[in-house]
Amino acid sequence: MNLENLSFDLSSLRAAYAAGTPVRAVIAEALRRCAGDDRHVFIRRLEPGELEPCLQALEAADPASLPLYGVPFAIKDNIDLAGIPTTAGCPEFAYTPERSAFVVQQLMAAGAVPVGKTNLDQFATGLNGTRSPYGPCGNAFRPEFISGGSSAGSAVSVALGWASFSLGTDTAGSGRVPASFNNLVGLKPTLGLLSASGVVPACRTVDTVSVFAGTAADAQAVLAVAAVHDPADAYSRAARPFGPDFSAGPFRFGVPRAQDLNFFDNPAAPQLFAQAVRRLESLGGVAVEVDLQPFLEAARLLYDGPWVAERHAAIRDFIDARPEAVFEPVRTIIQGAQRYSATDAFVARYRLQALQQVCQAVWQDIDCLVTPTAGTTFRIAAMQADPIRLNGQLGYYTNFMNLLDYSAVAVPAGFQDSGDACGLPWGITLAAPAFRDLPLLRLADRFHRAQTLRLGATDVALESTPALAPAPSGAGALQPGTVRVAVCGAHLSGLPLNGQLTQRGARLLGAVKSAPEYRFYALAGGPVKRPGMVRVAEGGGAVDMEVWEVPAEHFGSFVDGIPSPLGIGKVKLADGSWVSGFVCEAAGLEGATDITHLGSWRSWLAAGA
Repeated sequence: MNLENLSFDLSSLRAAYAAGTPVRAVIAEALRRCAGDDRHVFIRRLEPGELEPCLQALEAADPASLPLYGVPFAIKDNIDLAGIPTTAGCPEFAYTPERSAFVVQQLMAAGAVPVGKTNLDQFATGLNGTRSPYGPCGNAFRPEFISGGSSAGSAVSVALGWASFSLGTDTAGSGRVPASFNNLVGLKPTLGLLSASGVVPACRTVDTVSVFAGTAADAQAVLAVAAVHDPADAYSRAARPFGPDFSAGPFRFGVPRAQDLNFFDNPAAPQLFAQAVRRLESLGGVAVEVDLQPFLEAARLLYDGPWVAERHAAIRDFIDARPEAVFEPVRTIIQGAQRYSATDAFVARYRLQALQQVCQAVWQDIDCLVTPTAGTTFRIAAMQADPIRLNGQLGYYTNFMNLLDYSAVAVPAGFQDSGDACGLPWGITLAAPAFRDLPLLRLADRFHRAQTLRLGATDVALESTPALAPAPSGAGALQPGTVRVAVCGAHLSGLPLNGQLTQRGARLLGAVKSAPEYRFYALAGGPVKRPGMVRVAEGGGAVDMEVWEVPAEHFGSFVDGIPSPLGIGKVKLADGSWVSGFVCEAAGLEGATDITHLGSWRSWLAAGA
């Protein structure tokens, strides 16, 4: 069976298995592809015999019973796979774990098959993929250019079509920069959403396992399986409701002020970013200028402040005993942590808290923040000649994300058409507060599919794969946590009480009509004129309404502020569905004016009421 042209995106694999393709044949093809490694992608490829127990278990299972049945994936080599050495990019540090990392266990239980451990910037310290004794990892498109790091091999393995998805880690941008440089979707989940048990930490308080995939739909499928609370991980967090789903639009997105944008002399990037902004606007977005300076100040704390001491804490015993075993400039960066005192750590923490307060205000005006993922890229030789300064430029837009507890998705935004990096991919990052991972993935998918692109560096067209479903029900542990509320009076957009919704973070879903089964009244009294709807058996009419999505955590306070004789009950809409909405007690109709014939509160107001 010739599987050389089989795409490893999840939809193609599901179709192949449904058609009877043996899982053993697919994994053999994945191992064959991985054996062609000429870019220092892998530190350790798995042998067929090492996968035999996994394959036997899958052969005994129904492909339809496992969400990731027979899906080959790669693992960054600071994440444990049972029985396979974990090196963290340092041969002298290597150990062989008895158990796989918690997140790997979840994925394998869902049917995914590991094919190898991938190369990385040693101890996950770097954003370029050259800081490894196993060799610099070459870009999937032009191997003389950096692949991005520290999750270098993980990204390139997916971009070349050797694996369906891969696991990386992300502290300062390591799940996003490699995605941008290799034409991939890079999901940096909310901190703690994916367990860190069995992961060699970089900065434990701001680390997260990340996911590389060809599409947002595939990344979401992995997240749905892997986002399981782990009681053994002190930093694990159970998923929380993500609130109103802005992904389908309309939405408001923040863009850095012109003076805050920095493309580091890349001639193609400014136009690509401008095109990305216009593309988001075409999807229903409204651009809102954001002062990026507080975010950039927070970013500087990660490497120019005492957080670098976390990197020393992670491997203190090893680096103190064997400093010569640590690759330069990783050794210099980590040993530099010793110049900071406990006092310095607290002073920096106070400053970060103040910056978090300043940055938090931005989210009153926007649904997501949009930045370049990285302003530019570099040849491997240039990076090795100037490793600290150039690496710092790669983290300009990424280093603040985890310190500020944001979720983020890197998404392709075209190819550079000029300059030294001509022909290389380029991307943007969508970011939002914690637990907004799913709305970000949905918006990223819409943005991605508004372009004509391929999956990674393969010949597979993005349009040949299914889009990420926009259904608001959530996936797995990721749920919206909202209540749909229909309003018909002073809570309508632009009317006096609408602020009671918007101040609670409610989002307008759209204008609707009620079923033609209601009498509509202008109630007597009150400082604000209010309508009342009463469902009747006959003689009713349809009423113009708006449906709003209210965060469940604020729904109680909204209802508590509703005065008698109004309340929240169920209202029947014209399409036959039922939604929570304003209803009126019969006793409240005394002195009311029947305005059913107008069918609209705005029409009554326009009539001079």
